[in-house]
Amino acid sequence: MVLAARAGTKRALAVTGARRAPALPEVPPFAEAGLPGVDASTLWHALAPAGTPEGLRRRLAEGFAAGLHHAEAAPRLRDLGFEPIGAGPAEHAAALAAETAK
Repeated sequence: MVLAARAGTKRALAVTGARRAPALPEVPPFAEAGLPGVDASTLWHALAPAGTPEGLRRRLAEGFAAGLHHAEAAPRLRDLGFEPIGAGPAEHAAALAAETAK
């Protein structure tokens, strides 16, 4: 949708996250567009089996973050409307808990 909106072939009315997307800064989030409380952000998580050693989990998280921020990957992800973050295990656990509570 981001590429279509930029090309002018589709009109973006709102973005699904809680704040404006860097890829479409002129398009408001739903809250600004009159629908407060709507946040349909997409979160991707890489999960490991329970009991995976902390050191390995940390190395995996660092590797995924490095891939997300790679010089070729990050701009492409942003062009597609994603905001690469690459959080660590604790941040992922908190995000999963918050989503589960919803």
